[in-house]
Order: sequence, then C-alpha cells, then structure tokens
Amino acid sequence: MTGAGQLVAQGKVRDVYDAGDDALLLVATDRISAFDVVLPDPIPDKGRVLTGLSLHWFDRCADLVGNHLLSSERATFPGLFAGEPSLAGRALLVRRADVVPLECVARGYLAGSGWSQYRETGAVCGVALPAGLVESDRLPEAIFTPTTKAEQGHDLPLTPDEAIELVGRGLYERLKELTLAIYERLSVRAAERGVIVADTKLELGFARGELILVDEVGTPDSSRFWPADEYEPGNPQPSFDKQYVRDWLDATGWDREPPPPALPADVVAGTADKYREAYERVTGEPFRDYLVRVGATSGATTDHDTASLDRLRREQA
Repeated sequence: MTGAGQLVAQGKVRDVYDAGDDALLLVATDRISAFDVVLPDPIPDKGRVLTGLSLHWFDRCADLVGNHLLSSERATFPGLFAGEPSLAGRALLVRRADVVPLECVARGYLAGSGWSQYRETGAVCGVALPAGLVESDRLPEAIFTPTTKAEQGHDLPLTPDEAIELVGRGLYERLKELTLAIYERLSVRAAERGVIVADTKLELGFARGELILVDEVGTPDSSRFWPADEYEPGNPQPSFDKQYVRDWLDATGWDREPPPPALPADVVAGTADKYREAYERVTGEPFRDYLVRVGATSGATTDHDTASLDRLRREQA
C-alpha cells in the first residue's frame, strides 16, 4: 500500500511516485540502458531531453490520441516535489493508466533487431517483407511489429497472431492503427527538420476507460533518428540516439549481460551531445532555451541532480 509522495516503481530510466488523486509523478533520470541493462554512468541532460521531446510530441499528436499528461510545471507538483529543483524539466505529472502489455513498435526502415530477423527469416515479427532488402532500406510501407513488455530482461518479438492472443483482436487492431498513425506523424514532422525516424516504440494504456498514450514518445530512447543528408542504405546509419553507446559497448566485446562496463568520459560526453542534438534537430529549438524555459541548468549539474534524485528515491521508498 502506498500513499501520496511514495516511490511506487523504479524503471530502467524513470522513477515513478504516487502523486495522489489518481495521478503519478514520472521522473526521467539521466540513467541510460542498453540491451535492457542499466549502465553505471549517467548521461548529462538525458532525462530533460526525453521529457522535452515527449512534451513536443504529446502536443503534436494530441489530435490522434489523448495522453497521460496533466502538467509539466514544477510549481504544480504536489507536496515536496514542487520544491525539488532537480525535477525541473525532467518530471511530468500524469494520469494513472493500466498499461497494455505490449510494446507498440512501428518500423519504416530495416534496422536493429528488425534487420536481424529479416536476414534469418525474410520477415519481421511475422510480417513478410520483399526479398533483396539491405540494411537500413526503407520499407514499402511502415509495419506494426509489437513485442512483449518484459519487467526484466529482453522484450521478445510477437507475430500478429501472438499479439492478438495476448490482447484480443479488437484492441490489437486499434493499437496497430494508432501506432502507425503516430509513426507517420513523427516521420513527416521530423523529415521537415532533416531527420529520418527509422522506427519508434510506444506505450498505450487505459485511463478510466480511455485508451491513451503514456510514458514517452518520439525520444532518442524510443526511436531511431537518422540524419537525412547522410542516409545511405546498405550500412548502419549515423544516429541521434543511444546507438552511439551501443556501438561502443559492442566494440568492447561485452556479452550484453550484467554487469556492464563503465563508460569512458568521452563516450558519456559524446552520448550527451547526441541527445541534445536530437532535441535541437527535431524541435528546431536550442536545448539551452528549453532549460531556461523550465527553470533548469545544464549538464554541469548532473552529479548534483543524480544525488538529489537518489536522495528523493531513498526518502520516499
């Protein structure tokens, strides 16, 4: 049993607190995970990039589906949260929702695990694709490729029949429709900014019977962003997401099982730059302007913010 202010969940990146009145406080920390393992080193400004981009896309997808956002203004947060500076720009007050037990994934290009599946079977999550495609190819049309939503370990790909068995045909069709519509919106808007959205992952849930978008949308953690002017099928693409740190980890020979290696300072800094660039390329707004707007300071305070968020988590557990 929890009460207002208490920590109710700690995910790979987000801490979730009871905010009373059927609400939660969702805090995006600077933790980073790769291959479903949380890495030991925080990435400066990462949590604020995720929050800022989610706000950007919540607003631009509101005509497609409702979302869980109640407020992003720290002054409106309940109790002690309103007075915690480390939450500025990285926390959202949201509606509680019963999350659908699927990760809703849309793919417009052949990359990552989708490319691996295609090489083995000629399909992705049971969706057959034309022969002869190469890595990073644009697909004839975007496809819906949901996965399991694992509490621990790796999410697993689901065929359409497996996903239908899990959530029912009616809900599956609605999730597919919404996921592809949101992906199309992200793709078109990002293309105007010279960014390709290769794929994206969404979570949806029910709040008082309404199906809504929850968690995050259109961020470097949930999407693959590629610079359009450097796009070249047949190879992996440069990206504005955590592929930078994934590539470094793979080069170390790490087996993708805990414990992960520590990240060198240059990899931490390079990853932080990729996240900030993603914000700026997608929104057209300098990231420093977002920080000023939300009353936050930049990554020089990462250690202080991390310590403050750790303290908050301990005190409210």
